[in-house]
Amino acid sequence: MDDARATIKARHAQLGSWLLDAAYPVWSTKGVDPAGGFFERLGQDGKPLADKRRCRVTPRQAYCFAMGPSLGWRGDAAGLVKHGLDFWYTKFQRPDGLFRTLINADGSVADDRAITYDHAFGILALNLGATLGAEWRALRERQAQELLGTVLKLTKRPTGGFENGVPTSLPLESNPHMHLFEATLAGCEVSTETSLWKPLADEIAEFSLARFFDRHGLLHEFFDEEWKFAPGIPGRIVEPGHQYEWAWLLLRWAGDRHPRARAVALRMIEVTEANCVRDGLALQQVLDDFSDHDASARLWPQTERLKAAALAARITGEAKYLAMAASAADGMLRYLATPIPGLWYDRIDSSGKIVDEPAPASTFYHLVVAVAEIAALARS
Repeated sequence: MDDARATIKARHAQLGSWLLDAAYPVWSTKGVDPAGGFFERLGQDGKPLADKRRCRVTPRQAYCFAMGPSLGWRGDAAGLVKHGLDFWYTKFQRPDGLFRTLINADGSVADDRAITYDHAFGILALNLGATLGAEWRALRERQAQELLGTVLKLTKRPTGGFENGVPTSLPLESNPHMHLFEATLAGCEVSTETSLWKPLADEIAEFSLARFFDRHGLLHEFFDEEWKFAPGIPGRIVEPGHQYEWAWLLLRWAGDRHPRARAVALRMIEVTEANCVRDGLALQQVLDDFSDHDASARLWPQTERLKAAALAARITGEAKYLAMAASAADGMLRYLATPIPGLWYDRIDSSGKIVDEPAPASTFYHLVVAVAEIAALARS
């Protein structure tokens, strides 16, 4: 056990230094568009690409900067959050109060649909943005509450759960619920109005536990309009990264109040670890019999593996989760060996080879939270 804890402390030192000394400096400068918002991707030469801008990326980056001070970063967190969210409201918000999903690099509308997943990150960023000082708390809390009200009004289904967005589409998805759950948990933790957030967090958790899992304890991705597994292959798809991510969220929610949710989460971790990790890396997608569907390994499932393992280790004190967290950290480090420190590679292919391509800004969110979790474990 002492050796395992020493390993965790060493991996935290590596990842924490990388985040504070390399990643935050790169993404707070090269990743910021002076004209507004944040760039979607940086090439491995550190230069931004003139991509279309996804709605979800701006609040995800704002959330990363809002998290920075708690991790020891001394940059202009409040200024960067304002820079991003001002752009988000100006360029992405629609007349109905929801936010369009895509704009062109010049700011013109590319796709006016409103996707529930995107809004979850807006709520998350606003909740964390409220922690950056008294001058921001009232504004960000009001914005978070107003956005939540609009999402509930326009995307909540009368029979339970949420639509994918406006206009609605099939198959229905579990993924928006995961991030709405995350956003409501953040509200429970940081908002002065916890009574607004806790009932919704409970509702999403209980609905998800009742609808999204199969008899083996695997969480599925796609559903028909009655929340039955979608027909054919889509209804059989399982994403290991989401198994870990849901487990992490359910462990946060469960505490001592919901022992069944805690048991479900720990079982998810164990089943995923036993069947969906190859050569030390969590796979991208499998089917419900654990056969390969996409045998590549993106970076973000590795971060979710670390988050789940680190929290499980803190809650249970069991050595197996310490070992799992160390393995996940080792897996993450493989993606961070880039020519310019602070960038990352997004994917290792099914043959085990790094795919040399630009670093997507959207992954920063996963990395920041993973480092926060291993930091908490290292301190415990």
